Amino acid sequence: MSSSALDQLQAIRTRATAALESDVSDLASLATWEKTYLGATGEITGILRGMGQLPADERPLVGREANVLKNELTDAWLARRETLQSGALTERLASEWIDVTIPGRAPEIGTVHPTSQMIDEVSEIFAYLGFETVFGPEVEIGKYNFDMLNIPSNHPARDVWDTMIINDDRDEVVLRTHTSPMQARVMEQRQPPVRVLVPGRVFRFEAQDASHEWMFNQLEGLAIDRDITMADLKGVLTELARQLFGTGTQVRFRCDFFPFVEPGVDFSVSCPFCKGKGCRVCKHSGWIEMGGAGMVHPNVLRWVNYDPDEVQGFAFGLGVERLAMIKYGINDIRAFATNDVRFLRQFARADFMTEGVRA
Repeated sequence: MSSSALDQLQAIRTRATAALESDVSDLASLATWEKTYLGATGEITGILRGMGQLPADERPLVGREANVLKNELTDAWLARRETLQSGALTERLASEWIDVTIPGRAPEIGTVHPTSQMIDEVSEIFAYLGFETVFGPEVEIGKYNFDMLNIPSNHPARDVWDTMIINDDRDEVVLRTHTSPMQARVMEQRQPPVRVLVPGRVFRFEAQDASHEWMFNQLEGLAIDRDITMADLKGVLTELARQLFGTGTQVRFRCDFFPFVEPGVDFSVSCPFCKGKGCRVCKHSGWIEMGGAGMVHPNVLRWVNYDPDEVQGFAFGLGVERLAMIKYGINDIRAFATNDVRFLRQFARADFMTEGVRA
């Protein structure tokens, strides 16, 4: 019986060795070979399971020879697997190679939004003029948004068509329609002299078009001190215009009405594109409107316990997007809020400051 079992083991060795050399060419056929000879139902396992039928004195010899063969075939299987895996890796590398000497793709670098750029630029200009930049709440109450700015309850600006009202009960909670409420808030907390610049978003209930948005950014300026006159206001705004648009820029002031200033003016700058000669941007007038301004109304000073006989001041308001549109020749205010990267990417260009930008 033992000689028959030993013969079977030798036959298995011969077949397995020959099959490994001639029939196994890839990992799939190697897996089949391993299952045939070394697996749980393989030929060597069959010999070991049949040892119980052998005489007791023959079992050690057959068991030893079976284990020797199993180890031999296992070593051969491992060596063949390593060879096949190495070959497969080589083929994969040959088909999926990359040239590590090629320069990598440069990451796309973002840039500051044009509205933020303009706020930073104007804030820096006014910092040199002694103004501090402060911020206020976007959700306001009627007391600050209207009452303390000399805007009575029957004023058209308080109508629902202009103001986004959140709560029209006693406190009249609204989305602020301008940054001017910070005039009263700042003066309540400080004594003159006061020089602040207030940037921030404001909200209006109105239709959108190329020059109007329901949400936009304003810059509010306020200066309170002794002996401040309209000449100081004109000097500050003229300096701003020349810093933004060039030293040759002219500034024009015309009478206008704003409830919280007296007297009030609107101010325009000579068109930086045609130098006042007239073009499409300035609608052939030679002038572009910048914003409104004036001397702080005595009522506004009284409501914050300032004595208008002792101190005076001026205030002005600018549309941030409008400044950017003027400076860069942007023809649609809606471009600032659309998040179109084709538009925003232009603000990262080194030559942007000298080229017009179109939405």
